[in-house]
This record gives sequence, structure tokens and C-alpha cells, in this order.
Amino acid sequence: MLDAEIVASWLKDNPEFFLLHGAILNDVQIPHPHGTHTVSLSERQLLTLRDKNRTLEQRLSELIGYAETNDSISSKVHQLAVRLLSQRHLSGILDTIEHQIRHNFGVPYLALRLWNFKSHLQDHPAFEPVAKLQQEAIAHIETPRCGHHTPVQCDHWFGKLATELKSFALLPLRDSETFGALLLASPDENRFYPDMGIFYLQRIAELISTALRNHEGN
Repeated sequence: MLDAEIVASWLKDNPEFFLLHGAILNDVQIPHPHGTHTVSLSERQLLTLRDKNRTLEQRLSELIGYAETNDSISSKVHQLAVRLLSQRHLSGILDTIEHQIRHNFGVPYLALRLWNFKSHLQDHPAFEPVAKLQQEAIAHIETPRCGHHTPVQCDHWFGKLATELKSFALLPLRDSETFGALLLASPDENRFYPDMGIFYLQRIAELISTALRNHEGN
């Protein structure tokens, strides 16, 4: 008995076989891939092509969805940049950050904390004290961190609301040194998750860091 692999290899090496024996494509009956009856070899090939086509269409639809989502987020990041650039005072920067994150990005809760930062707005919530250990821990976080728990146990920044929040994104704010952090939160556990992409979160952190430093002291 011939080995199946030998037959398959021979057919691949001799494609003219089907030109000389075309009728075999309709005569050979093989099991239907999605049923109990049999179909001809040519019909099976058509079914295979249809299955591949459906897979490709599904993949294309997914890629289009990703592209539309990225376009939407890019537009929101651009709008954030424009709003930050239009501000002339630190108070406007702080208000813009809160408004854009809440209403443009749809993040229901955020907490901004700044330290080693000069400002006359010391009564603003952003300047509430942050423990030295937390400052040092955040300084060692190089990129935004997402998950169902805050990486440096700073969920208490939300006070009594902390028990209702299920997912977080911590964005360190820095230039030559870390001088603050923006903590985003949601009651939806799927909003921020450990393996999510952080490309846009990093861009947001950089925009906010630069805008804050440019208005330090005023």
C-alpha cells in the first residue's frame, strides 16, 4: 500500500496529472467537511476556497475595526494636545486634563497628583500629599501600567469610591525626573487590563507632562 505522504508528494510534483485525468476531479468522492455526505474533489476544493474566503473576510473586518478604533483614539489625543496648547495658566491645564479625560476619553474617574512641582495652587487636589515611598515606587515605573489593581497601592486617592473601581491605569508624569502621576479608573473591569496596549496612554502621559512643566510656577 502506498503511503499517503508519498501520494501527496507525487501529486504536488506532477500537477499535469490532473490535466491528463481531469475527469477524476468529479469522479473521486470524499467526505463533506461540514456534513455526513460525500462530494467530488472539485466540489471539496470549492468548499475549501469558500471557507478560506470567509476567514479572510472576518480577518479583514477585524482589521478595519481596529483601524477605525485607532483613528478615533488618535483624534481624541490630538484634541487633547490642542486644548492643552490653548491654555495660558496652570489652572487651565488642570481643568483641561480633567475635562478631556472624563468627557473626551470617557474615563469616569481620575486622580492627578504632583510633587516637587512649584505652584501657587497648593489647595488644588492635585497637590494632596503623596507618601515618599509611593513617589519612589512610581519613579521606577517606566511606562503606563494597567490592571485590576493599582501597582503602588494608590487606589486610596479615590477615597470612598475606591471600593467601586475595578480597573486602573497609572501614568507616570516625568521629564528629567518623575514629578507626578495620573491615575485613571473605571468600575468596568475590562476598561483597563494587564495586557492592553499602552501606546496612546504613553502619548497622553507625555503630552500632559510637557504641558504641566511648561506652566510650572504660574
